Amino acid sequence: MKKLLTIFLVLFCVLTIFAQPVHLVIFHINDTHAHVWGTDKGGGFARISYIVNQTRKEVYNEGGHVLFLHAGDANTGIPESDQLKAVPDFLILNYMGLDAMTLGNHEFDNPLEIIKMQQKIGKFPFVAANVIDEKNGGPIFEPYIIKDYGNLRVGIIGLATEQTTVLEPLHLSKDGIVFYNSKETLEKYLPIVREKADVVVVLSHLGYYPHGKTILPVEYTTSNELAQAVDGIDVIIDGHTHTKLDPPVVINDVIIAQAGGNSQYLGRIDLWVDEGVIINWKGSLIPITADIPEDPFIKMFADMFYQLGGQALNEVIGETKVFLQKNSFEGDLGRLIADSMVWKSGADFALMNSGGIRAPIDPGEITYRDVLTVLPFGNTLYILELTGEEILELLNYAVVTGGGGTPVFAGLKVEVKDEKPVEVKINGEKLDLNKTYKMVTNNYLASGGDGYIMLKGKPGYDTGFTDADALAEYIMYLGTIEQYPHEKNIINID
Repeated sequence: MKKLLTIFLVLFCVLTIFAQPVHLVIFHINDTHAHVWGTDKGGGFARISYIVNQTRKEVYNEGGHVLFLHAGDANTGIPESDQLKAVPDFLILNYMGLDAMTLGNHEFDNPLEIIKMQQKIGKFPFVAANVIDEKNGGPIFEPYIIKDYGNLRVGIIGLATEQTTVLEPLHLSKDGIVFYNSKETLEKYLPIVREKADVVVVLSHLGYYPHGKTILPVEYTTSNELAQAVDGIDVIIDGHTHTKLDPPVVINDVIIAQAGGNSQYLGRIDLWVDEGVIINWKGSLIPITADIPEDPFIKMFADMFYQLGGQALNEVIGETKVFLQKNSFEGDLGRLIADSMVWKSGADFALMNSGGIRAPIDPGEITYRDVLTVLPFGNTLYILELTGEEILELLNYAVVTGGGGTPVFAGLKVEVKDEKPVEVKINGEKLDLNKTYKMVTNNYLASGGDGYIMLKGKPGYDTGFTDADALAEYIMYLGTIEQYPHEKNIINID
């Protein structure tokens, strides 16, 4: 008996000495924005699924593990998905074997009941430790999960950007949702998860800002700030800024990864873990090119949902001879949209946020599908009554803000000096500070979105007209667009 015990102990010691580190592959995507479907140029969930499934077989055969994560913003971007409340996205991600997702700000384009429905369809955890129910002070979703593979435990803590309170305020107050500080929230949960896990992953939709933050009227945390400030994180899988980090960056011994957006890249991180310590790693982005095979099962479901979009989306409503640029704030598409808002509502002038313009329009026939791709949020036209003084207050913010809040005007011109409005005209007449004007915007900005908090609570009403329908009707009215005026409405002077 003693001899057998001795042999057993010797074998145990030998196996312990020569035990291999555990191989963990983390696949990650972010900001897919309804891009379930690929094109002949690549992209799409079916191609991503093919890569993930092939790798699962390889890694499992060698005794390793594969973790598949989404860093938020699955919602909003493609009409076939938007019309179906992103059901295609979440159902297919479930079939792809997604392990967890954090919440992006565009998840909150929808009320909480829709988010809960999406979670139910997806059947994978939504992790967001700092998204809090205002009434009871607790997290609405799971703050963290532990993936226990037997020989490896991985803790995943979810964090959503505090920018959501400014970027997507429409449903938050009604649903009683508040966002706690990401750093403070992480410091609360990290010791708990660190105790339970060998590897700690922060799954975040915070954004990577190596050159400074966008100006917003809210304090918010970035992924690079988080890595610098908090010890004990192994990996941050991030989203929000659509950044292509290839390879991942390392800050304060923390691996930070982000995989672009719109299902064009799949991030991969390989970790080798020995007794709870990462002894080696590598990471890269995999371009989802057209030559990658498509998973036939996933493609079948994707194609089915695409057909549900219906032929109405393909109805031709007009034609353009010129390329209407998404990022041409002083003309082209932005001006066309702002003009359509005035045309539909009869307001004195219009304010549109450039971040609400999600795609350009190519030369050729314009379909309703094209319009919904440009304006996918389902926002409605909102009339606000503003005095000249209130318009001046609005412009003090508008002329200096950037990002998605960059303004597009129709019917209003402003001269700017030293980042201040010095001359304002509405329909060619000098702004009267005592006069009341009608401004048309969208209900998102009217509720204080993109930092336009000075508009919240102002007298006005929702017309019920969607911005997409207004643009479609205006294009039908114009018929063929030979060109569109490049007229500066914001003029910087020396």
